[in-house]
Amino acid sequence: MSPSESPILTDLELDALTELVNIGAGRAATSLREMVGAQVILTVPRIALVSRAGAIEILGERENERLVAVHQVFQGEITGRALLIFPDTKSLELVRAVTGGELPLEDIVELEQEALAETGNVILNGCMATIANLLHRSLKISLPEIMRGEGFELFDLQPPPEGGDVVLFLFIDFAVRESDIRGYVAMLMDMPSLIALKALLVEFIERTTGVVERETDAHP
Repeated sequence: MSPSESPILTDLELDALTELVNIGAGRAATSLREMVGAQVILTVPRIALVSRAGAIEILGERENERLVAVHQVFQGEITGRALLIFPDTKSLELVRAVTGGELPLEDIVELEQEALAETGNVILNGCMATIANLLHRSLKISLPEIMRGEGFELFDLQPPPEGGDVVLFLFIDFAVRESDIRGYVAMLMDMPSLIALKALLVEFIERTTGVVERETDAHP
């Protein structure tokens, strides 16, 4: 599976998934705005369904520095792991923006882990819970964990994922208090979870549009 190819989801299903993701991002931004008391803009200009190797390749091509990630496990009809990923050098800038931009550097450093975890929890929970709700399902989501490293290290999670893992890779633009930060959300799923997601997307499309897909609509 190439970095931009989905052999499982049809174009219509990818469009529906993109719509769900953007609704989730909008609700996450609303929750974050309530938390920080400032305007927050969170957009997802592009999504891709890729292999785990493809996700690592994308990060390697776009980021040439260490990364920081907030990691959470989600369980339900669709099970997997979610990562909110930023360049490590942007983490203090993000914390400064979230905490109001007026704290001295030493206080920001001290608060970094807690603020990153809370921010990641709001964004990942907002996105995943909204998607699950719109698909008429529920998810159990773990507490956030902070990770640092290169792209391949962030995806080398224990216990190791199955070899056939796929990644829903979201490119995100994040702005709060004059700070513009590029980041990524990666949702790692195994093939059974991806097939379950496909079935839920088919139900969602039929429920909201009345369109019934044919098998011939799918990518080969």
